[in-house]
Amino acid sequence: METFEWIVALLLGAALLALLARRLGAPYPTFLAIGGACLAFVPDGPEWTLDPHLALTLFVAPVLVDAAYDTSLRDLRDNWAPVAGLVVVAVAATTAAVAILARVLVPDMPWPVAIALGAVVAPPDAAAATAVVRQIKLPHRILKILEGESLLNDASALLIYRLAVVAAVGGGVSFWSFAPIFLLTVFGSVAAGFAAALFTTWMSRVPDAPIAIIFQFSLTFGVWIAAEAIGLSGILTVVVYAMTIARRRSARLSARMRVPVFAVWETVVFVLNAFAFVLIGLQLRPIWERLGDLRLEYAGIALAVLAVTILARFAWVMTFNTALRLKIERRGFNPPRPMARPTVNGGIVISWAGMRGIVTLAAAFAVPETLADGSPFPYRDLILLTAFTVVLGTLTIQGLTLGPLIRWMGLSDDDPVGREVRQARAETYRAGLKAIEDDDSLQAKLVRKEFGAAIELSETEGAPGAEDVLGGGRPRLRAIEAARERAIELRRQSVIGDDAYRVLEEELDWAELSAGLR
Repeated sequence: METFEWIVALLLGAALLALLARRLGAPYPTFLAIGGACLAFVPDGPEWTLDPHLALTLFVAPVLVDAAYDTSLRDLRDNWAPVAGLVVVAVAATTAAVAILARVLVPDMPWPVAIALGAVVAPPDAAAATAVVRQIKLPHRILKILEGESLLNDASALLIYRLAVVAAVGGGVSFWSFAPIFLLTVFGSVAAGFAAALFTTWMSRVPDAPIAIIFQFSLTFGVWIAAEAIGLSGILTVVVYAMTIARRRSARLSARMRVPVFAVWETVVFVLNAFAFVLIGLQLRPIWERLGDLRLEYAGIALAVLAVTILARFAWVMTFNTALRLKIERRGFNPPRPMARPTVNGGIVISWAGMRGIVTLAAAFAVPETLADGSPFPYRDLILLTAFTVVLGTLTIQGLTLGPLIRWMGLSDDDPVGREVRQARAETYRAGLKAIEDDDSLQAKLVRKEFGAAIELSETEGAPGAEDVLGGGRPRLRAIEAARERAIELRRQSVIGDDAYRVLEEELDWAELSAGLR
């Protein structure tokens, strides 16, 4: 019962911290990290442990699927060069810089352990960055670069991490054994993810939302576990799997299914973020107690790694940004579709948007406790302490200042998504009108009038935003509110029973959702 009480209290605390973050315009992982750090020093707190093998599966797999659903393949192709640079070069540079620093500060640390530490802190978490930039309307190109990076850099960083841990536990990995393992892992994972998505297309035909959601989570964990069991990359397999089903299954998913499914996934991702920070916070207390006289030394190492992590990203992003701007000056800027030009200010924002999050915490958790001979894994406590320091430091230093930095830089969005929505709305609703042009029923006439108004507004300069056109916007919300109050009054007067009221309530809920205002 005590454990359950702690779970309820921690979830409530996480929700309150997220609400505070929203009011302050800050990323909610920042406040979760601060809460996790405070939890480490709460007297008589719970003593929870997590199997290292479970950490990545539990915390990372659902987060990746949620992110992959929101990722645009077209935007990834349009921005492949900066995304690839961040995913490959920035991750490798950060890993190398941290590994070298760790070896300098701790000469006894084996190279595989130092590389594992670098890979743990290398991948940024876009959940924190996008939580800020979506409130400020950052240029669409920068937002897509950050989202694409967050989806793919986990795969590159954790592939390095996995090989480093194997070398540390098993005694070394040569280049000749590394190359085939790398190629098999990458291409095998891509093929396995695509095959798993094709194999599970039947799931879109499940008519019941709760059952469909259970299937989605079960298959997400199942794909990850199966990939890891046959020696593939769980992250890369899940990313390909999720992006494939997002493209193939989205059109088959009804609105009645899509709304609860998306709501549940968003909630689960929040809960996993909360518990990741809680668990790492609970691990810090025994680590801090075990360190004894090494506390100041290890804290200094963790802060040094935090500084190098931030500087390594700055070095790569600004170098690439300078080279790209020089290339544009010589050859011109000819993107496949309208987008913002690369600027120095944009490069600074991308450099500063490298907050670490749940993947770093999960990777630190996943470091095995023992080597193959049964001896303790070298410097595991240092890895855990450093990982949390980097996450807490980047989320507080960068997370709380990213919004003011963007405003000071004067960066703004020219709303390319809005332009595409207006263009697509006119074409899609014309297709809808054509489908019912021979229908003379009253319902068809009402639909034609509504669709015709949406097309007219879409083609008018200064028309309402995308969320106001078809749904009726605020007038519909006022009408629905009045209708809802009347339904409540009829139930209170016993004119209708609860069963009839629930039917009316569901109809009004869907009408309110169709109003479109967020």
